[in-house]
Amino acid sequence: MLPITSTTEMIVRTERGLTLAGTRITLYDLLSYLKADWPPHLVRHWLCLTDAQMQGAMDYIAAHCEQVDAEYERVVQRAEANRQYWEERNRDRLAAITQSPPKPGTEAIYARLRARKAAHEHA
Repeated sequence: MLPITSTTEMIVRTERGLTLAGTRITLYDLLSYLKADWPPHLVRHWLCLTDAQMQGAMDYIAAHCEQVDAEYERVVQRAEANRQYWEERNRDRLAAITQSPPKPGTEAIYARLRARKAAHEHA
């Protein structure tokens, strides 16, 4: 495999958006971690990126800051809209699951979990 030398070759546009070439990792994935105040070296480690991939992504983001930020905001808004849609659509089902009794043999575990949640809420 030939080494990738230019930033433009490291970032490609796919159906998922701006993506690190040869991976399924989007720049939006990186930005989510970076905007959550993760240091770049931890993001690199967490996503199993090479130093060159991480540096290429950071360089691309810096060079195209406005474009990347605008796309990131659209991605975040779309994800939130999807989350709200599915939450509303599954609200009744999730409520039924919450109200259903524990599976046989797990009653003690659920009792301990409820006790810990109650203690945590009162702390």
